[in-house]
Amino acid sequence: MEFLRAGSNVMQTFTFSASEDKMESQWEAVNTAACDLAREVANKGDALVAGGICQTSLYKHHKDEARIKKLFRLQLEVFARKNVDFLIAEYFEHAEEAVWAVEVLKEARKPVAATMCIGPEGDMHGVTPGECAVKLVKAGASIVGVNCRFGPWTSLKTMRLMKEGLWAAGLKAHLMVQPLGFHMPDCGKGGFVDLPEYPFALEPRVATRWDIQKYAREAYNLGVRYIGGCCGFEPYHIRAIAEELAPERGFLPPSSDKHGSWGSGLNTHTKPWIRARARREYWENLLPASGRPFCPSLSKPDA
Repeated sequence: MEFLRAGSNVMQTFTFSASEDKMESQWEAVNTAACDLAREVANKGDALVAGGICQTSLYKHHKDEARIKKLFRLQLEVFARKNVDFLIAEYFEHAEEAVWAVEVLKEARKPVAATMCIGPEGDMHGVTPGECAVKLVKAGASIVGVNCRFGPWTSLKTMRLMKEGLWAAGLKAHLMVQPLGFHMPDCGKGGFVDLPEYPFALEPRVATRWDIQKYAREAYNLGVRYIGGCCGFEPYHIRAIAEELAPERGFLPPSSDKHGSWGSGLNTHTKPWIRARARREYWENLLPASGRPFCPSLSKPDA
């Protein structure tokens, strides 16, 4: 509900890693409940429901296409029964497995989005972002992009490469980006999972709402129209996207009723130096301190 009030247009099912190989006998009940929860919230606003699948634990070891597609198909059967509005294949490190996922999801005859957890260097087999995008579109994806593993700015670099790859191949697709809500300029090819702070000490890297407004504008200017976030994104981050793109969307989200744009609520503060912060220029140009004088600004990946 908080994400819906913040401006989300899509309620995605909580089915990440909820396949039979990872949840055994509980997978069907979890997928069913996830669809019900997403639909319950979506019906309280103007939102769609997306059923999501992700990479399997089998691919790296077996690469058994038939077995892996069966796992995807089991989840798809629940999504079809629950009549989700569209489908997402997300968090794939390898283009080949992502293509298999898209091929299965297309069986439901609903729109399919496909995102990979890759950076500008491409997938773990060396397939470039542009090549990944081409493969996914040729497999049947209507929306392609990246999610997770990397921060907003790295993810936008990858999106630019995907867009260029599609253009060079003469293909068209909608673009989608869901980065981390953390600053991750020091990631290696594997993304934030290789940094020593992962997963329990990432808070110092959290992006501000103003960072996310800038990211939303840059994504929109790049031609991306499905703009969201992954790990680390809170409702106020989604509200920042909705507020930045309010001129294009034509409205503000419900949660903006009690949130002054660009700190305008500070106009009533008793201290004049705080009232002076009630303007866009202040927050856009602020370089926030971390408050950690003995900590480095960057880390070195362990792998």
